[in-house]
Amino acid sequence: MTDTRTRDRNDERTADETERKHHSEREGESEQEAEREQNRCPECGSRLATDDERGETVCTECGLVVSEDQIDPGPEWRAFDAAEKDEKSRVGAPTTNTMHDKGLSTNIGWQDKDAYGNSLGARQREKMQRLRKWNERFRTRDSKERNLKQALGEIDRMASALGLPDNVRETASVIYRRALDEDLLPGRSIEGVATSALYAAARQAGTPRSLDEITNVSRVDKDEIARTYRYVVRQLNLEIKPADPKSYVPRFVSDLGVSEEVERRARDLLDTATEKGIHSGKSPVGLAAAAVYAAALLSNEKVTQSEVSEVSDISEVTIRNRYHELLEAKEDTIAP
Repeated sequence: MTDTRTRDRNDERTADETERKHHSEREGESEQEAEREQNRCPECGSRLATDDERGETVCTECGLVVSEDQIDPGPEWRAFDAAEKDEKSRVGAPTTNTMHDKGLSTNIGWQDKDAYGNSLGARQREKMQRLRKWNERFRTRDSKERNLKQALGEIDRMASALGLPDNVRETASVIYRRALDEDLLPGRSIEGVATSALYAAARQAGTPRSLDEITNVSRVDKDEIARTYRYVVRQLNLEIKPADPKSYVPRFVSDLGVSEEVERRARDLLDTATEKGIHSGKSPVGLAAAAVYAAALLSNEKVTQSEVSEVSDISEVTIRNRYHELLEAKEDTIAP
């Protein structure tokens, strides 16, 4: 009796499995049939083909256009060789010289949360901490990479404090990498060379900062920055034009909150000073500060020497001296 019931249950189970198998096969055949119907021409039943250039699906026999204006999932640009393809490709994060590994390595986040935003358990947090530690060690495997990491971090910190744009940071990073490759660092501090690279990059980009402003955010003194800057520029053959006083004017005008008329008059005063040659041997920052102060007075806008001194980091004595020289040059030009 028991054996009979067991055989009956086994037979029922086998029958159910066979039925499910047949049902799955029928569903698969139905899907295949639907797919074949979808790939057939509705007019003549022939095979359809996709024209990627025109974005159309056409019949290979009668030429009927079944669908058009298809979405192109490919890139919107064309490339004619491998180098051009690599240059135009935008897949992945862009490489950058402002990171010691150019942004190509993996960085493990510090939040201790999973992909759903849930906090990790105690054991998982310990595991992630160990992974971070080893990942950091692998990212800076030798002294050169550790040097680069420290220097580029210093450049980024100073550039942020000075409000310098990203292109200046990139240029400063390239200058520092060149100095490191040409072995210019022995006998000089990492901070000193990094500061000099940023000072040179700001001047090259036409957004200069005075040596005093650079010194205020740097960890080294003014004399070391000036000395290292001259050495780096000479050894790397950097082409840096003398700082133009007019490049400082827009920033001073913006910080003081005066009108565009003041900026225009200040530029005019500096052009006159250049024609007369009185700018030679004088600090471009001091000339720019004095020009802005003089232009504000000429435009009947109240600005004190102490305010100009504060935004330009130039002493009031220097501003007064340059102010008188600029006005004298302007009067000589006007006089018959």
